[in-house]
Amino acid sequence: MFGTLLSVALGGAIGASLRYLTNVSVMRLAGPGFPYGTIVANVLGSFLMGVLVVVLARRGGNDLAPFLMTGLLGGFTTFSAFSLDTLTLFERGEVSLAGLYVGASVFLSLAAIAIGVLVA
Repeated sequence: MFGTLLSVALGGAIGASLRYLTNVSVMRLAGPGFPYGTIVANVLGSFLMGVLVVVLARRGGNDLAPFLMTGLLGGFTTFSAFSLDTLTLFERGEVSLAGLYVGASVFLSLAAIAIGVLVA
């Protein structure tokens, strides 16, 4: 149990660091004003989750699931940042943009996980 907890913690630290780097990189490319970085992290993470769920199941790698799925991808994707980004857009009076952000995030993340399953 303790080994699994350490595995999740290590994966989470790596995932959170990768999310930070993704947000910084995307902001440099796209500029501020819209939370593109969070969308990129959530869509990419959803795609990778779809791939991993198939690959790990087929190859009997479920012992890696706590590190990869709960830790790494759990740290990389973030619903709390999504919620904060949505609230921030709403508070700035950009209600339509907040709605677009919610719709795009949900649709693209669901599409990405389905594509990840198909690819794997």
